[in-house]
Amino acid sequence: MDASLQLISVTATHSTAPAPAAPCSNAATPDDRSPPAGNAPVGVAYPKTIKSFVLRAGRTTTGQAKAFEDLGPRFVVPYTAAVLDATALFGRSAPLVLEIGFGMGEATAHIARVRPEDNFLCCEVHEPGVGALLKRIGEQGQTNIRIVQHDAVEVLDHMLAPASLDGVHIFFPDPWHKKKHNKRRLIQQPLIAKLAARLKPGGYIHCATDWQPYAEQMLQVLGAEPLLANTAEGYAPQPEYRPLTKFENRGLRLGHGVWDLVFRRRPLGTD
Repeated sequence: MDASLQLISVTATHSTAPAPAAPCSNAATPDDRSPPAGNAPVGVAYPKTIKSFVLRAGRTTTGQAKAFEDLGPRFVVPYTAAVLDATALFGRSAPLVLEIGFGMGEATAHIARVRPEDNFLCCEVHEPGVGALLKRIGEQGQTNIRIVQHDAVEVLDHMLAPASLDGVHIFFPDPWHKKKHNKRRLIQQPLIAKLAARLKPGGYIHCATDWQPYAEQMLQVLGAEPLLANTAEGYAPQPEYRPLTKFENRGLRLGHGVWDLVFRRRPLGTD
């Protein structure tokens, strides 16, 4: 994919956010159009197309490059515009969880290790991150992870059938702190509608962020999707399977917050 394309980052920021403050007013200007509930905040026009990442500069280490060479053929799945056969891909029939933007793969490897009964299909375009996760897979002998180094939106559109997912993980997507950049945030109504349609009844979407205004937007967007129901009154307790990263621990020591949201696909007939 052309590295000059301006695409939205879904890779974990791995930077500790400033202490949360009350979100600023989003009063619309004469040039702004107010979106429906569940879209970008008032005063922020939603982009015409959904995009899911930005290519960032990064250096692949020798260890990551070796992991690509040794493990890439087995664990990296080429993007194709054809529906994925997950049973054939993983060599077993098991619940399938999609992760969008895994950063350097620390949390991904941990979750796959503590949930060996599940299969994890993980999208990330950042090459050092893919190499780092492959390295962890090799070191820990994990077999329930597959990686697609491609735009997650195209993976959703072409590789995943409706009602094919048991879960979706989106942890610490780029918060795009400035109001003028809020429209670039990943968690917007069109993407959530796509994800909800690909969940089985009872399947879940788990998002996490360390930026309070983004947490509030996530809550609004997920709550506005008719196929989804919140599992909590507002934000959810941190599920046991999601580990605290070193960046989270540093932020918590500084008094910063982390917000988890877990929504489930409603049973058929209740849409």
